[in-house]
Amino acid sequence: MAINGEIACHSCDQLASVASLKAGESAYCPRCGHFLTRIVPDTYGRILSYTIAGIILLIMANSYTFLSFSSTGLESVITLRQTPGAVWEYGMPAVAIMVAAFIIIIPAFILVLLLLLCIPLHAGQYQPWLIPVAKMIFLTQNWSMVEVFIIGVIVSLVKIADMATVELGISFWAYAGFSICFTLAISSLDRYQCWEQIEALQTS
Repeated sequence: MAINGEIACHSCDQLASVASLKAGESAYCPRCGHFLTRIVPDTYGRILSYTIAGIILLIMANSYTFLSFSSTGLESVITLRQTPGAVWEYGMPAVAIMVAAFIIIIPAFILVLLLLLCIPLHAGQYQPWLIPVAKMIFLTQNWSMVEVFIIGVIVSLVKIADMATVELGISFWAYAGFSICFTLAISSLDRYQCWEQIEALQTS
């Protein structure tokens, strides 16, 4: 929360002044050292670049083979879209729904929200949807498990490498690239600077 150039630390609630920050400078809580905010030049153009790249890579990840396994003459191929369905067939529908939501639906939803937020902010134009969209992004970003999924896949591949021949498809590399772009886009969106920009556009 910002009050007249001051921001409350999310860790200890200490108020710190950030009004004098310049481009490239960061602010940390004077009490606990928790990160508060950072001024990044052209931050919304940067986020838009990551977001557009992430959307392209996510589309590619859902269009090609994710993994293929071969052992004793038998071969199995799976795509990213089939992953929730495979979990469903094992009798775990609730887990399948969560997998689909956390690795595809919610991340795609957040990317669309980032476009709706950052395009007007980058252009310096206020739009009535900026406040609800920003709230939705900050609310849902913690429900995305993109990086957890890709790490889990890598750990699983290490375990089954001795039992079968595994080939990584284009979809795997596209999703790995998507996870990097998605993480960079989310981490580049500074909460304090976002609300300051929206307030400035709203009152101008």
